[in-house]
Amino acid sequence: MLTGGPLDVLTGDYLAELTMLILARDRLRDPSLGYAKTFLRQMEECLGLALDRGVRIVTNAGGLNPARLADAVVELAKRQGLEPAVAYVEGDDLLPRRAELGLPEGLLAANAYLGAFGVAECLTAGADVVVTGRVTDASLVVGPAVARFGWTGDDLDALAGAVVAGHVLECGAQATGGNYAFFREHDVTRPGFPVAELYADGSSVVTKHPGTGGAVTVGTVTAQLLYETGGPRYLGPDVTARLDTVRLTREGPDRVRIDGVRGEAPPTTLKAGLNRLGGHRNEVVFVLTGLDIEAKADLVRRQFEEALAPGSRPAELRWTLARTDHPDAETEETSSALLRLTARDPDPARVGRDLGRAAVELGLAGYPGFHLVAPPGPGAPYGVFTAVPVDAAAVEHTAVLPDGRRVAVPPAAPPRPAGPLRPEPPPPAPQLPGGEAGYGLPVPLPGGGPTRRAPLGLVAGARSGDKGGDANLGVWARDEPCWRWLAHALTVDRLRELLPETSESEIVRHVLPNLRALNFTITGLLGEGVAAQHRFDPQAKALGEWLRSRHLDIPEALL
Repeated sequence: MLTGGPLDVLTGDYLAELTMLILARDRLRDPSLGYAKTFLRQMEECLGLALDRGVRIVTNAGGLNPARLADAVVELAKRQGLEPAVAYVEGDDLLPRRAELGLPEGLLAANAYLGAFGVAECLTAGADVVVTGRVTDASLVVGPAVARFGWTGDDLDALAGAVVAGHVLECGAQATGGNYAFFREHDVTRPGFPVAELYADGSSVVTKHPGTGGAVTVGTVTAQLLYETGGPRYLGPDVTARLDTVRLTREGPDRVRIDGVRGEAPPTTLKAGLNRLGGHRNEVVFVLTGLDIEAKADLVRRQFEEALAPGSRPAELRWTLARTDHPDAETEETSSALLRLTARDPDPARVGRDLGRAAVELGLAGYPGFHLVAPPGPGAPYGVFTAVPVDAAAVEHTAVLPDGRRVAVPPAAPPRPAGPLRPEPPPPAPQLPGGEAGYGLPVPLPGGGPTRRAPLGLVAGARSGDKGGDANLGVWARDEPCWRWLAHALTVDRLRELLPETSESEIVRHVLPNLRALNFTITGLLGEGVAAQHRFDPQAKALGEWLRSRHLDIPEALL
């Protein structure tokens, strides 16, 4: 990024829900830690180059300890003979004020998602490097825009446009072809990082440096816009961005313009992420080979559960049989299925060595061909992430400037009445029942034409991810005829049919017509979140690809 072409600000997004738990455990072992150590190793290589080129660095690598990371950057710079102006943002850490804020006991970490104006204060004061803790991912981009263009909290449309640009950039190469549904259309062997050209009105152009791999297209930008978002109103600490107003336009090779974004006032609360220890877990994976797979799985389940000593049974035992086997297979591995046992309990002893011993001792008395993927381990703690609202006025958002001055950053202005989403569709577009947001539906395709049973992925892309225990699944069409079919074909009920694992979850569908997209929020699919490893794909990263592989009746005219 530093050598590939002109750049004003380089951002680094290091924090995810799971990362905060990892950093909290680091801080328990050593109170001087709690930040992303990787960032310092990168600064050793390129801080001097950034200063030479006048590129300012904004990063949330401070995690749970931004002050200590800022000091570490200064110490590193001195060893290299450099003198950068380093500032940091703090106030997101709510753990010291847990009781005052009414947060539950037993937390490892509690952090409010701060906005962009603390970052802007640091940059306006001349900082070359700005370190933050838990700010929203987009704030790393919005902050530099506020500092550059002098926006205030009243510039809602401009702020919303920058939030959208920040959301596109936050996952790096996911905007340039990484994790892209139609990856075979581009060379994504080594996709470059995206660059956003920001303008004073809040519009932007997403591009990448010349000669880097991957591609920036309306499709790659659409995919990232749908990632880990919900309804048309994208809430943030500084502004509510209206995703149903986003316009994407191809401006040239590897250039996509984002404009038209409308903003509304933010809520009076901030999201706070809470991490706690959920208990202890262990896992044993049995390999079942050849014939009678189901009978072998049934035998080992019965033997194992009978082998557990009285009073030692874990609170939760979950068995999952993955039929990876093929009939008449040419290799042993492709003739084998995997039976996964996951155990959870508050008591580490119940998922520890006795659990593994019960599995191993079946080795000479179990199903034919008995073996395990790996010897059982001792078990390990797992974390739980939840999100709660906290009063924005109660959070002490503070910018610590390069000269040591501390500047309090006030919360956003009181909210104003929210505007309507979109006008209701014309009469030919029917409203859909139960669990549907019905605005913006296109006129359906004429019925009666021939259809073919085929994978949904032939006509639609998808991108999925996690928000705590909920899964987000965005699906988009690449042209208007496909959109006219998709918007009416992929209802909540149809999604449940195609993805039976979602059958017990509450599902809300949102329509985003400007993006020709549907966005589904699937509540509770991921249990207690990624750290709890509730399901095979704990972050729902491949949920969209599973959906794209499912077959349904598609009009032949679209194929």
